[in-house]
Amino acid sequence: MEHAERQLAARGSGLRSAVRTGLIAGTSASLFSTAALMLLGRRYAGSAYAATNATSHWLWDRESFDVDGPTWRHTALGYATHHLAAIFWATLYAWLFGNRHGARSLPNELAAATGATAVSYIVDYTVTPERLRPGFEHRLPKSALYIAYLAFAVGLAAGCGLARRR
Repeated sequence: MEHAERQLAARGSGLRSAVRTGLIAGTSASLFSTAALMLLGRRYAGSAYAATNATSHWLWDRESFDVDGPTWRHTALGYATHHLAAIFWATLYAWLFGNRHGARSLPNELAAATGATAVSYIVDYTVTPERLRPGFEHRLPKSALYIAYLAFAVGLAAGCGLARRR
């Protein structure tokens, strides 16, 4: 029985660690990718807020694709949605891969984060229903999406590294 209790405690500790890492790494990935989305939105849509506003389409439907300025209704909800999705993906990543010893080097961390981000891209644009997709694709060209997801991967790797140091 003692062995089973130790295993259960280890799983609980691993989940707590994944949630903690997910909060830190998700926030980092959200900030990095939002900065990229703002720069890309300014370049391709003429508005730094356009891509983030589009993310609120899950609630406000197509009207979100036409809003260029900052609003609580679109920008705040869009950012909150993006941020929570980033925390979800970062927590899942940390739970599945974050505690492996090989992931602790910078090249391995970047490679693993890029792979996890590629999975999130595939899920976002193939499995996820249209209404729940990120929405950036309505304001940005596909090449810009790749840049935004690359920024997400860099933020994910940086956040995981930061979480490990703490």
